[in-house]
Amino acid sequence: MLRTMSVKPGPRQARAGHLLIIGGAEDKLRQRQILSRFVSLAGGTKARIVIISTASSLGDEATELYLSLFRQMGIGDVRGMRPLVREDANDERLVSQLDDATAIFMTGGNQLRLSSVIGGTALGRAMIERHQHGAMIAGTSAGASAIASHMVAFGTSGATPKQRMTQMSAGLGLLPGVLIDQHFEQRNRFGRLLALVAQSPALLGLGIDEDTAALVSPKGVLEVLGKGSVTIIDPAHIQTDAYEVKRHRPIMVSGVTLHSLPSGYRFDLRKRSLMAPLRPVSATDRELASLQAATNNTRRLIRRIAAEGADDTAPERARRRARRASRMDQEASE
Repeated sequence: MLRTMSVKPGPRQARAGHLLIIGGAEDKLRQRQILSRFVSLAGGTKARIVIISTASSLGDEATELYLSLFRQMGIGDVRGMRPLVREDANDERLVSQLDDATAIFMTGGNQLRLSSVIGGTALGRAMIERHQHGAMIAGTSAGASAIASHMVAFGTSGATPKQRMTQMSAGLGLLPGVLIDQHFEQRNRFGRLLALVAQSPALLGLGIDEDTAALVSPKGVLEVLGKGSVTIIDPAHIQTDAYEVKRHRPIMVSGVTLHSLPSGYRFDLRKRSLMAPLRPVSATDRELASLQAATNNTRRLIRRIAAEGADDTAPERARRRARRASRMDQEASE
């Protein structure tokens, strides 16, 4: 008589969290559709959020802005960190702040600074581990670019793809197989994303407009949120001469599949196929009323953060103007 052996089920595999990839300049004062969705998926008022502002050159101001915003939205447990060198990002005391986090939010600024400081460190590994065990990861502007395994490091604007117009580097590795560019329409970045996917056709190109986000589920389904569009460049059937073009000359690109998806539309990143759209999320009266609570200082800081990715010298120029104005006021009063 044959004996049958019962196999005990193994431990249940943890489910990864969502990724929220924001194109920058997200609405922080009115409807806050994108930030509200982030808070909801992070656990609502029970969320435990960590803000990482390494990318920003604005110092603690960027951290304080998001601390204030999330507290206004009812989150009691929100913390900030800003490791500036790799030694900081390998400090176990700092890394331990992620242990119970339900969500991590990366601010804008300079994505190369962010990946250079955090990529491959204990903090970078902890972020991947927390995401694999259910924590939501969000990034805006530079923080959005760094989410993928491959990242636009820097480059020039323009609609025509050209050789050497941009450079790619390693990101934080939270979303493999894609390449993300932000402020997409507003800074005319179509050409550089097209050039990069022509040079690396295994990657799917995602271009995300300002005040727009790509919400990626654990199953790889992308949902578009916000006022603009997400542009998806699929180079599966591409033809190109990128491998032989020299210097800064235009690249021939043919046969890519282009998707431009506004709010409510969905896309399966794994199957590379369009899905049925969803109804857009409407604003609540409570979100609209939050506009009244915004101060002029908050508005100015928001504008500075939005401009930071376009010109890293903008914050310092603004500080110099403020110092000159202060001196002029002081001299006028003497």
